[in-house]
Formats: sequence, structure tokens, C-alpha cells
Amino acid sequence: MAQLLLRGELLGEIEGVLFDKDGTLSHSEPRLITQGTSRIRAACQCYADITAGSDQRDSAAETKLRALLHRAYGLSDQGVSPDGLLAVASRQHNLLATATVFSLMGLSWPRALLLAERTFAEAVNNEVGLAKLDKPMQSSPLLPAARTFLDQLRDAGVTCAVISNDTRAGIQSFLRSHDLDGHIAGIWSAEDLPSKPNPEAVQGLCKILGLNPRQCALIGDADSDLLMARQAGVSHSLGYVAGWQQDPDLTEHEHLITHWSELKVTGRSNCS
Repeated sequence: MAQLLLRGELLGEIEGVLFDKDGTLSHSEPRLITQGTSRIRAACQCYADITAGSDQRDSAAETKLRALLHRAYGLSDQGVSPDGLLAVASRQHNLLATATVFSLMGLSWPRALLLAERTFAEAVNNEVGLAKLDKPMQSSPLLPAARTFLDQLRDAGVTCAVISNDTRAGIQSFLRSHDLDGHIAGIWSAEDLPSKPNPEAVQGLCKILGLNPRQCALIGDADSDLLMARQAGVSHSLGYVAGWQQDPDLTEHEHLITHWSELKVTGRSNCS
């Protein structure tokens, strides 16, 4: 099996590496800021439409709604909170949190849920419209030196996979846009059940790929990822902290990575 080294020190032998996507492989913060801002704008418009009416907007209520959504999403002037809703959770969890905020504004749960779904649809339409006026929406860029490490893993015969709370289509689009289909052998998305951070997600992905979790490493930027790895029996849980303006506050890691160049792979695995 291949050997995994961190800053020149041997961590152990591996046959597979499981990667989180957003904030780990992908510099997704600018896209998430745009997405969160678009949802907040759409939420305020939708709320105004069903309460006072768009021509008589209640500025105090809108201010309260904006503040609640910013806090719920983990969105501030400092960027996206690395362990907040936008950064870590699935689309469905974000939608439910938005509905919860609407319920705090006095709406019944059925009405709040319907309004959250409308908000998300309107936000997507707004983003698509802006992209047509400006430039096509592009996939988030890879973080510095991530491709170099992925190349090393591929050349060493290490099986790589992505486990993310993004949709399957979102993960596949990201991989295609960066020509990584040949590097990544499998994916586990928010649509696969159970989704992360359930440790059975890791075990299910490893089973599909014929990997033993105890001969794998998992690299992520959230404590939920790293705790999931340990509970699933993964040998090496590595926290990546350079993907956001604010450093993630991690406590569940074995090791921390501040740049992809700190990792090296030597040797060639006998596993596919």
C-alpha cells in the first residue's frame, strides 16, 4: 500500500482517501456567499408578498427577518462560518432552517415550509438570471495544490472518493469542471442514505469501493466529518483549515492541514 506523509512524517499506509468537497477541495465560500445573499433577498420579498404586500413593506419585520437568516446561515461581514449551516449542511437542512425562521416570524409551519420552498426557487431563478446578464455560473475553483495531491494519489494507485452534503449533480459538475473524473472513483451525496455525518455513510461508500475503512484516511473541514470518520473506523482523520476566510475551530482531528502541499504520498498500492 501507499504511504501517507504529513510534513515529512509518516502517518501510515493507506489504500483509500475520502474527501469532503466544500471548503476542503473546493474554494466554495464566494459561491456560498452569493447563494446565501440571494436566499435572504428572496426570503424578504416572499415574506413581504404574503404579509403587508410588496408595495407596503414592513421595514422592521424585514430587518428582523434578515438578521435571523444571517445568523441561521452563518453569514456575516467576515464571510461564511466554516461550521455554520451554509458551509456544512445539506440543501434540505438549509430549507428546513429557513422554514424555522419563517415560523419565528409568526407563520404556521405548513405556510413557513411552503414559503421556504418558494424562497429557494426564487433564489435559484435570481442567480440564473444574473448569470445570463453577466457571465455563466462557474464551478468553485480547487484550493491551492489540491490537484497536485490528487495526482500523487492517482499515481500511487490510491482509491479516492468524495463524501459531501452537496447533491450528486453538484458533486459531478464540480468534478467534471476540474477534469477530476479520472481521480475520483466514487461519490456519496446528500441524496445517498444515510447521508453524512452518519458513520454508515462512510462505511457504505467504502463497501461500494471495496475499501477497508481502517486502511483509509478522511479529510474534511468540519468536526462532524472528523467525528464521523472516527466512528466509522477510519484510521486517519485529517482536518483541513485553509478553505475559508475564518479558520474552522476543529477538535475532533488527529492532524491538521494548513495547505495541501503538506501532504505527500509515496509508494504504489496493490489495491485498485
